[in-house]
Amino acid sequence: MTRHSLDTPQFYLTAPSPCPYLEGKQERKVFTHLVGERAQQVNDMLSQGGFRRSQNIAYRPACEGCKACISVRVIVDEFQETKSLKRIDRKNDNLIGKEIPPAPSSEQFSLFRRYLDERHSEGGMAEMTSLDYAMMIEDTHVNTMMIEYRLRGPDTALTGEGEGELIAVALTDVLVNGLSMVYSFFDTSSDYKSLGTFMILDHIKRARKMGLPYVYMGYWVKGSQKMGYKTRFQPQEHLGLSGWVRSVE
Repeated sequence: MTRHSLDTPQFYLTAPSPCPYLEGKQERKVFTHLVGERAQQVNDMLSQGGFRRSQNIAYRPACEGCKACISVRVIVDEFQETKSLKRIDRKNDNLIGKEIPPAPSSEQFSLFRRYLDERHSEGGMAEMTSLDYAMMIEDTHVNTMMIEYRLRGPDTALTGEGEGELIAVALTDVLVNGLSMVYSFFDTSSDYKSLGTFMILDHIKRARKMGLPYVYMGYWVKGSQKMGYKTRFQPQEHLGLSGWVRSVE
């Protein structure tokens, strides 16, 4: 492979396949490989252009006759928790998140498999093996971290770390202007804690501490029940034909 192909993104288009969000629709994606010395720079640029990352691939929807998928990012400095979000925060004040390098573990994979079996048994990731999981975590040429969430323990005040069983995990890219939530999973037996929502709140706090203006949340699809939760985090910007525009609640 030449340096030109490594440093200059080449874009490709997938074949049509059933849309996972809107019944009766077909989806296509445009994608490129994130490799080479400029992978981080390209990921920053493409993320601001509405692309998402999966392993060493950056992709975005390119569906014929449909623009339902809208890229969403939360405005960190202006974000204020609603009463319901504050309640979720309080429910999880016994959790501590620890940032670690992107390295898979058997404990993570066990939680990941339980999460898929409970929440996404019919999805495209349902048959993922431990090797597939390791590739999802490790196959990256960009600035990536994991956050492991565990319960507070008797030594947390001294160590700053949680202890005991792994409760939730987030795989997150650090961009030049924000945190991009690549994938997250959690213990589904703790539904009352709304762990998915809590991890987004935690990322907003982390971005604020890091001086980053945005948290990228992927795509919002109007009319898709799966995506409805993303509207809870206001204010936010949506990517349209004229660029990123503040959404109207």
